[in-house]
Amino acid sequence: MLPRFPAGESQMKRDEILRAQLPHTLREADFPALGELYRGKVRDNFSKGGRIVMITTDRLSAFDRVLTTIPFKGEVLNRITAFWFENTKDVAPNHLQDVPDPSVLVVRKLRPLSLEMVVRGYLTGSLWRDFQAGRGAKAYGIELDPGMKKDQQFDEPILTPSTKEAVGKHDLPISPAELVARGTVTQRQWDEIARYALALFAKGQAWARTRGLILVDTKYEFGVDESGKIFLIDEIHTPDSSRYWIAEGNEQRFARGEDQKMLDKEFFRQWLIRERGYQGDGPLPEIPDAVRAELAGKYVELAEKLTGEEPRLEVGDTRARIERALRGKKYL
Repeated sequence: MLPRFPAGESQMKRDEILRAQLPHTLREADFPALGELYRGKVRDNFSKGGRIVMITTDRLSAFDRVLTTIPFKGEVLNRITAFWFENTKDVAPNHLQDVPDPSVLVVRKLRPLSLEMVVRGYLTGSLWRDFQAGRGAKAYGIELDPGMKKDQQFDEPILTPSTKEAVGKHDLPISPAELVARGTVTQRQWDEIARYALALFAKGQAWARTRGLILVDTKYEFGVDESGKIFLIDEIHTPDSSRYWIAEGNEQRFARGEDQKMLDKEFFRQWLIRERGYQGDGPLPEIPDAVRAELAGKYVELAEKLTGEEPRLEVGDTRARIERALRGKKYL
């Protein structure tokens, strides 16, 4: 179990802690003794033998670009992922082996499947922008009702997979038929990961409802072992990979055509579009410290709501803490 935030701490104290951590955020992890490094958008993955040590940094990406760092983001994401891996292992096998530090997962080494399984329960976000532009969901082989409105719930969740591109490149929408035709997955693999994804999403939505939240959409990644067995990998139901709304008043806001109350990084995407006119192209925009701290607060709030426990937030050198934990568990 990961540590708790001290009971009784005021919101003012927490805001102060978030701001105080701004100079100490972890942008990159440099532990060459852990193995060969693969640096993703958020995680620095060190591979050696049959394991991978995944260090979740504080990097923040949006529109497939790494833009800044967020205080405590790595440990909050890791906390949520560890929580969900534990609570969905009856739905889909996953690669988790150990959690030696709040920012670190040790996982089984697998061959990743080169796609992201995006499950959507509502017409919002990038799909809504495609819908407004007249593209709808045709890239996924899906026809949407042309009369749908922003933030409208689908009768049943839909699968909108995307290619898994290199860091700095945009992932591309793709249909299941094209994925199979390309040889990215076999039809059997597609059927299995589609079944896993929809079952994971259903469990995530059911749990979120008990916490006063709506799991709106999310993405899953999968890998296979030498025998071809499929495992859930990477992260699950975090604010980086998922969209969450506050459930209370959701239907009234939709009826009035108002924006939903969000607890995820869509807040940041909307700020980039509105305040910086940025959607992934051109020079990277400057991100003020006030926005970084505000977004950190949303990550912490979501972790509390989802897990029912308050994370203990301690200002200090994140890298040094991780090194102590890894040495203590004999990974270094």
